[in-house]
Amino acid sequence: MNKKFDIIIYGATGFTGSLGAVYMDKYSNELNWAIAGRDLVKLKKLQDSIPSKPEIIVADASDEMALKKLTESTRVVASYAGPFNKYSNLLVKACVENGTHYVDITGEAIWVRDLIDNYHEECVNKKIKIIPACGYDSIPSDLGTYYTAKQINEPLKSIFAYHNMSGGVSGGTIESAFTMRDFKSKHKMGHPFLLNPKGSYSSSQKLLSKDYFSITKNKKLNKWVVPFVMAITNTRPVRRSAALMEAKQQSYGPDFVYNEFQMVKSLPTAVVTTVSLAILGMIIVSPFKNFFRRFFPKPGTGPNEKTRNNGWYEALFVAKTTKNQEYVYRMYGKGDPGYKSTSMFLVESAISLLNNYQDGEYGILTPATGLGEDLINRLKNQDVLFEGPLNK
Repeated sequence: MNKKFDIIIYGATGFTGSLGAVYMDKYSNELNWAIAGRDLVKLKKLQDSIPSKPEIIVADASDEMALKKLTESTRVVASYAGPFNKYSNLLVKACVENGTHYVDITGEAIWVRDLIDNYHEECVNKKIKIIPACGYDSIPSDLGTYYTAKQINEPLKSIFAYHNMSGGVSGGTIESAFTMRDFKSKHKMGHPFLLNPKGSYSSSQKLLSKDYFSITKNKKLNKWVVPFVMAITNTRPVRRSAALMEAKQQSYGPDFVYNEFQMVKSLPTAVVTTVSLAILGMIIVSPFKNFFRRFFPKPGTGPNEKTRNNGWYEALFVAKTTKNQEYVYRMYGKGDPGYKSTSMFLVESAISLLNNYQDGEYGILTPATGLGEDLINRLKNQDVLFEGPLNK
């Protein structure tokens, strides 16, 4: 099928989507792309701010005919339109029906599980790649683990990731957290192997893969370790990656275990961080959550340019081999993780997919299994560091 566009940025007028569209403009001499969303006035305003003046496509998330035309016209859709359980169901459906590849920045693992149930086999048969979680949820976790395993190149018992970051709080992420409680699915977010294929994990893996909620001191890293607010979101795609790699004889290791945490410098900070996370969790499940929602950042809002530019993120990956040797690898990048880095991650993922959609696996994939080495190299070209082993 002849496609007019290489990439369409969907949800382009949202805060993160507009950053992605501006970033996409640097590739205008190489690619034919467009911006899409539901509001023509906002799209025209965004178009005026972009030097290459990309074409506009108006398509509401509930308009199946408009989404059909959109997906028929492009090879790849890059969606910033969250919460994805509300605004991307029909978009993904249209992509599958029209042979269009898709990437997004969702952290909504239950929604992704339903995509797997509904579309994975069809995508395999049609040779389509649908790759969710290509933002800060869950590029560092997934690609960092993949990179670490490839560099060590021997069977691993485990990789534990330790994250730290600085930047603004994402209104879109907060909105997703509040709305996921209302999403109807037969699956449970608390299942540690929510996204795994059936029968792809052992009882020992399940026992060692629980979600931790405690404060400890990691002597190897000399850091206090606390629960990571995004661990429940990130661990599921990484475990799916491990299972899919195992299925094609590229195993990370027998009974491989992955988990992740946040690292902080002091015990008082550890206590405050953990208590704050507990309070946030109670608010999200509270019957009064709609009252509390008004006090958090709203979707479509975000930090100023200075905060976005001064932000950063870091992840340390402590790997243990089956021979009980330990190695530490690191991923580090500049730019607010929830906005500046996420907007860049998705564009680079879309281009990586565009250049490699005929390679490898098909179906509902992960950044590591769908994009892997090519995306790592693209991110390195954007000054994202992948390094190690470190002397920790």
